[in-house]
Amino acid sequence: MFKNKILLITGGTGSFGQKMLRHFISNTDIGEIRIFSRDEEKQDRMRGIFRDDRIKYYIGDVRNSHSINEAVKGVHFIFHAAALKQVPSCEFYPLEAVATNVLGANNLLQSACDNKVERVVVLSTDKAVNPINAMGMTKALMEKIMIAKARVVDSKESTLCATRYGNVMASRGSVIPLFVKQCKRNMPITITDPNMTRFLMSLDESIRLVLFAFNNAEPGDIFVQKAPASTVFDLALAVKEIFNAKSEVKVIGTRHGEKAHETLVGREEMLKAIDLDDSYKIPADKRGLNYDSFFVKGDKELSSSKEYTSENTRRLSVDEVIKKLSELDYIQEELKTKEYVGVSK
Repeated sequence: MFKNKILLITGGTGSFGQKMLRHFISNTDIGEIRIFSRDEEKQDRMRGIFRDDRIKYYIGDVRNSHSINEAVKGVHFIFHAAALKQVPSCEFYPLEAVATNVLGANNLLQSACDNKVERVVVLSTDKAVNPINAMGMTKALMEKIMIAKARVVDSKESTLCATRYGNVMASRGSVIPLFVKQCKRNMPITITDPNMTRFLMSLDESIRLVLFAFNNAEPGDIFVQKAPASTVFDLALAVKEIFNAKSEVKVIGTRHGEKAHETLVGREEMLKAIDLDDSYKIPADKRGLNYDSFFVKGDKELSSSKEYTSENTRRLSVDEVIKKLSELDYIQEELKTKEYVGVSK
């Protein structure tokens, strides 16, 4: 399937991009993998780590349609991971989030359609469901753009789809690296709300979800990984236990733009979601611009439908959280050193 084919990973210097790159290098006969990002330092570092002639590096920004067009030419498959992901940054600079997450995604999807890319998977987030912050709002619009283009592009030429999942454990923007740093420096572990819940998903699980979507999607589908959850308090206790820390847990209050619980599948989406055991498949809304479908006709089932959230999914105990965290490469690496470089004893 992959012989002589070209894969493009936008935001390819991030944790997802590097993990997916390893998968394709080790497990497929892919012809070429293009890593597209703005970060020349990380690209240079990757050249030293991944010594493989199949990897090509492209400096560019999804905001710039010319640079993305150059990278997309001749490509067969795309994983779109480039995004602004941190909630506080997007809250302070919402137009920057729009420029990258909305307009940049549109540039990528339009270029994919124009170049008849066979399959495109865009990566979304639980924050896109009933969004209350700029990051979630822009990711929700990215999903809408993907679905809109999937409706009109020739499905024999291109299949556009998305995956949606919660915070990947220990990824950029996750609270886990913060908790680890605080434990190793004997600082208080700062949490916003002890009863706040979050889905827990590993990077390997996110890779599997994207590959599942890649292999099984119909145009406009969104795939959602079922995942267990933990309270933020239990997560802090788990990190504290793993690092045998004496740090106190300090509640600092909910930050602007934070939800008490995250939602992976909304109430309306659950009506049409297809249960695939380990995941949900949300088919695209294929209604046309028939206003009766939106304003005149109702749906009695909607009143009894429930969202799929971090509050009503399976809740992990502290011991289960410890087990799940201990399996992460990041945690194992951090356990090898007692203190951060540059911190005096």
